[in-house]
Amino acid sequence: QVQLVESGGGLVQAGGSLRLSCAASGRTFSAFAMAWFRQAPGKEREFVAAISWSGDSTYYADSVKGRFTISRDNAKKTVSLQMNSLKPDDTAVYYCASGTYYPGPMYYWGKGTLVTVSS
Repeated sequence: QVQLVESGGGLVQAGGSLRLSCAASGRTFSAFAMAWFRQAPGKEREFVAAISWSGDSTYYADSVKGRFTISRDNAKKTVSLQMNSLKPDDTAVYYCASGTYYPGPMYYWGKGTLVTVSS
């Protein structure tokens, strides 16, 4: 079992930055791929970014490529999402997730953290 807890959400103006963190506990963190998803009001959940267990490979949705950076620290059991040049369309609840590999299924999910970008 893996428990995931997100933090770092909040209100920011368009063009600003936020850094989300996800703290993991439970089974071996370093064995899992990690990912961020988001769900905007009235929309389906969508993929944002993912990182392999080693951190060597990263993946991004086209909508965030060049603005967001995913990273992980296996010693601290954390994964982060640095979000720059934020847009109102980035407003959503952001979820941390983990799975055996990406793009495989994500088995564990956090409860989410809300990011609101004002125009």
